[in-house]
Amino acid sequence: MFGKQKKLKKEMDQELLVRIRKMKYEWESLDTIIEQSIEPSEEGLNDLALVKAKYFYLLREARYRGINALS
Repeated sequence: MFGKQKKLKKEMDQELLVRIRKMKYEWESLDTIIEQSIEPSEEGLNDLALVKAKYFYLLREARYRGINALS
């Protein structure tokens, strides 16, 4: 029974790491677009703030789980 729980935890941790990398890529992409824009739209700025908040939330979850997400 404990082996199954460890395997499930490991799978969830890997999924969390994948999501963190995806959010970081999205954040960097949107940030680049916003920086290159002459007059960024309000919607673009809101999307950037939302992706940034999601990214930091996932990082906090990784810290809570005791996994290193930045490597």
